[in-house]
Parts: sequence; C-alpha cells; structure tokens
Amino acid sequence: MVLERNEKTAENTVELEILVDREEFDKAIETAYRKNVGKITVPGFRRGKAPRKTIERLYGASVFYEDAVNESYQKAYEDAVKESEIKPIDHPKLEIFSISEEGYKFKAVVTVEPIATLGDYKAIRVEKQAVEVTEEDVESEVKRRAEQNARIATAERAAATGDIAVIDYSGFLGEEQFEGGTAENHELKLGSGQFIPGFEDQIVGHSAGEEFDVNVTFPEQYHSEDLAGKEVVFKVKLHEVKESIVPEIDDEFAKDVSEFETLEEYKNDLKANLLKNRQAIADQDFENSVLEKLIETMTVEIPDVMIERAIDNIVEDFSYRMQMQGISMEQYIQMTGSSQEAFRANFRDRAEHQVKVSLALSALVEAESVEVTDEDVEAGYAKLANEQFPVEKVKEYLPEEKMRADCRTEKAVNIIKEIAAQSE
Repeated sequence: MVLERNEKTAENTVELEILVDREEFDKAIETAYRKNVGKITVPGFRRGKAPRKTIERLYGASVFYEDAVNESYQKAYEDAVKESEIKPIDHPKLEIFSISEEGYKFKAVVTVEPIATLGDYKAIRVEKQAVEVTEEDVESEVKRRAEQNARIATAERAAATGDIAVIDYSGFLGEEQFEGGTAENHELKLGSGQFIPGFEDQIVGHSAGEEFDVNVTFPEQYHSEDLAGKEVVFKVKLHEVKESIVPEIDDEFAKDVSEFETLEEYKNDLKANLLKNRQAIADQDFENSVLEKLIETMTVEIPDVMIERAIDNIVEDFSYRMQMQGISMEQYIQMTGSSQEAFRANFRDRAEHQVKVSLALSALVEAESVEVTDEDVEAGYAKLANEQFPVEKVKEYLPEEKMRADCRTEKAVNIIKEIAAQSE
C-alpha cells in the first residue's frame, strides 16, 4: 500500500488516495482465483483444476479483479488510516479510479473526528457543595426503614388512607362497560394516586363486603380519546382492608433489620452511610458542573454522524436492558405508542452532550500532555476486577488500548477537577 494523497478537503473531511501495487494486487488475485476456481468451467480441465492463466486467457485478464479488490482494499484502507493518523467516525466513501495488472488506485472520503479547541479552561472555578446529615435525617431514615419492614394484616374496620384495599371493579361509560376498566382482587394502596383522581378517596370509609359505585371523571389529557374528559362509574366490591403495622423503633427493631445490637449503633451506621451517599452525589454534581464549564470553553464543529453513532450506542444499551426484562424494542415502541424516529429523537440531547464531553476531554488530554503508564493500566484493570471476574478475565473483555484510553480520560477529569476546586 502506498498513500499517495492525504488532504483535508472540508471541516472534518479527509480524502485519501491509496495505491495497491502490482505485488499486493497479484496476491489478492491469486486468493480470488483459489476461491473461485471450483466454480469455473474450462473445457479440457476437471472443475477446480484449471490454471489461473488459462482462465484469464479464456475469460479476460480482469476476471478476478472485482474479487481481488474486495479481498485487498480493506487492509489497504486501514493501513492508510494508520499512516495518516486520522480518526474515522464513519464508513468511508470509496471510489476506484484506475485498475490494471499493475495494481489499482482508489479514493477514500473519510469523515474524521473533529478537533476541539479549548478556551481558558484553567480559569474554571466551581464551588464544592458541603454535605451534612442531621439527626432529623437519621430519624427520617429509621422511620422509612421501619415502614419498609411493616407487617401487613387484615384490618377489621373501615378503610382509611394508607390502607390496602383488595377490590373488584368494573368501569362503565353510560350503560356500556369500557375496555381496560375491569379487574378482580386488585390491591390498591389508598392515597397512592395510582388511580384516577377521586377514585381512591371514595373507597375510604367503606368496609369489607360492601359493594358501591365510584363516580369519577377522566382527565382531559387521558391517553384514550374515548375516555378523555368523560364521566364514568366504577362498580366496586371491597373484599378486604389491609393495614401496615409498623414495628416499634427500639433495640429489638435494630437487631431484626441489621447486624447491630442497639438502636444507637444502627443509627450511627445509617448516619455514616447517608453521609457517604450524599458525598458521592455531591462529588458527581461537582464533576458534572466542572465538565459543563469545560464544554462552554470549547469551540468545535461536530459532524451529525458522530451524534447518530452516540444515539446508536444509547439505543443499543436501552434495548439490552429491555431484553433482560423480556421486552423487545419493537414491543416497547408499540407499547409507548411511539415510532423508531421519535424514540431515537428522545436521546439526541443526551447523545450530543456525551459527544461534547468526550471531545472536550480529548482536547484536555492533548493540552495537558496526559500520559498513561503500564502501572496505570494495571491499576485500572484491578479496579474493575472482583471475585467473579479476576484481572485476567477482565483483560479478555477489555483490550489494553481501550483501558489506556479510559485511564487518559480519568486523568483528564481529575486534572480539570483539581483546577476547578482551587480557591483564589
């Protein structure tokens, strides 16, 4: 391969002219001949036994050219990309403009990763948010944990807000029962707001065994046009009223829900964990704010294809998580009443932000001459490893070059955070 031309023809576009010489092309032709000889009929020869030269004389010298080009252009292109030190972000547009037994030349029009220019990033300052955990916070958390461990029991009384009502219901619009408005033995937490406004309130005060009507009006913006803004009647039968019996908050409660012997020890542990979680949130908020300010200093023209590729990655990740729940993307889009285009459009802002952060950090790596050592790489692998996935296993899934890139990015993030945290 000979890279004969490497020219930037537009912002984020490079044209490469590449020569595949006679020697390389002949090797590719030989490979094409061996792949195809068994399919070619040549008088006087058994199938698959005709010499290459005989076939070329019979069918023309160019008989294997197309397959030979397909066999060789990809490596030639990849070698040219490496030599030119460009970073393609999309498939190239290829054009062959000369071909003979001496070899062939082709042009590759390549969309490349844009080069971002940072402004005065060293002037960035962001104040870190101070975090604290009050006694009221701890008491609130203990109460929440107690409610999570509440015992559910049948209540021999009328239903009240906060209870669970076990009901059958059938919805009627006029005299007709409407679709989707029927259920049996449904457990409804009164006051949760799960149902149409007013529905849960009208169950309060009723007792198990009662049958009654609930009159409600659907919201004007309801997803079903047939029901939007309409007055309907639900015929309800209340089977059972359940209440939550919250355990008393004492040493026995602490023993039941934790490894601690006393309530005081349990509260101290909760306080430490609350502080740790809030600090992690504050640290993430600080980092996000710093990166936002870094982006604001940046000048760059982003090719639309770069954002589309970022959307592809987000959609792929979303699709994987849906599949883990047994839902295909087609089913999800149908369930939400959306379309493929509208679904992708929902992620555009997020994708654009991801691209901007990536470009800004790449520019910072260059500006700060960030270097990654072998020790950094090993530490990165060690950080990802655990009992199930030891270091060697992690290395199988994460190539070293990708780990080096991640380490460079992490170092760049730490650099800009240190700059932003300075006080003047």
